[in-house]
Amino acid sequence: MERNVPFEQNAAAGTAPQEQQVQMGQPAGEAPGAEGASEESTAKVKAHFRGVKDAMEMVMHIIFLICGVVAVAFVLFISIYLIISGIPAIQEIGIIDFLFGQTWAPTNSTDPQYGILPFILTSIYGTAGAVIIGVPVGLMTAVFLAKIAPPKVAAVIQTAVELLAGIPSVVYGLVGMTVLVPLIQNLFSLPSGATLLAAIIVLAIMILPSIVNVSTTALKAVPKEYEEASLALGATKIETIFRVSIPAAKSGIATSIVLGVGRAIGEAMAIIMVSGNVANMPGLFSSVRFLTTAIASEMSYASVGSLQRNALFSIGLVLFLFIMLINIILNVVIKRKKEGE
Repeated sequence: MERNVPFEQNAAAGTAPQEQQVQMGQPAGEAPGAEGASEESTAKVKAHFRGVKDAMEMVMHIIFLICGVVAVAFVLFISIYLIISGIPAIQEIGIIDFLFGQTWAPTNSTDPQYGILPFILTSIYGTAGAVIIGVPVGLMTAVFLAKIAPPKVAAVIQTAVELLAGIPSVVYGLVGMTVLVPLIQNLFSLPSGATLLAAIIVLAIMILPSIVNVSTTALKAVPKEYEEASLALGATKIETIFRVSIPAAKSGIATSIVLGVGRAIGEAMAIIMVSGNVANMPGLFSSVRFLTTAIASEMSYASVGSLQRNALFSIGLVLFLFIMLINIILNVVIKRKKEGE
């Protein structure tokens, strides 16, 4: 009996700490406070990553803000520079004689004249003609790609349109000069085929990619429920396209027209090669000069500080205001249509 007592005491002594740990709610063999330490370290790691994420978010916001400010600063800088450079010539020539004069002869030694009315009217007629031809063709192409064409055919045409957008403007002018100008000359028995008609056709082709791409995207974004509801009411597919899909996508289509107009007004290199570059009053079969081609053709040899050079800056100011006016008018029209809906 005496030999069993130490064994029982040792067993009781060895099991007592484990029983105490179990009673205190701690697993056997784990030090007190280990779970709290791991939770604290996890919280610190999460807080660290949250701080890094917030810092990156702040950095990206600052970068976006800088980009926006830079874009606005460029527009303001160009506007201020054109105003400073263009106003003196307008003041010296006279705004009436400058805007409504019909003769441009800055190199005339006896009676130089700086009337830009032919350039203004030519730019208006050329842009309007390009829009009249290009918008229906581009819109119908977009409808075909978005709603009618099989996927394989649409992919081929879409690739061709994208390639058309990537062709440099000088290539358009070169092709127009070698193919279109002789064709117009022979077809209408003209002394020269470099006319306003050739410029309109080239501009209409050049604005097609902008109209097709943006209009296709807008038409594909029209909810399918609109078209399905129209078809369920008995409308044909063509009726649904023209009465539902196109009206629902008119905001994007209007945007494509704005982009096309901007491309047509601002083009110079291709137009100077097919329009004849002569300062005449606009006629469909006459050689003409646009606002952009007037600047491009004379800026290289106009002496610095001369009235001719300052007048070219004034033409740039008129062109800039002309583009801004068109954009404002189109945006106001689009906004009113949206509010009317």
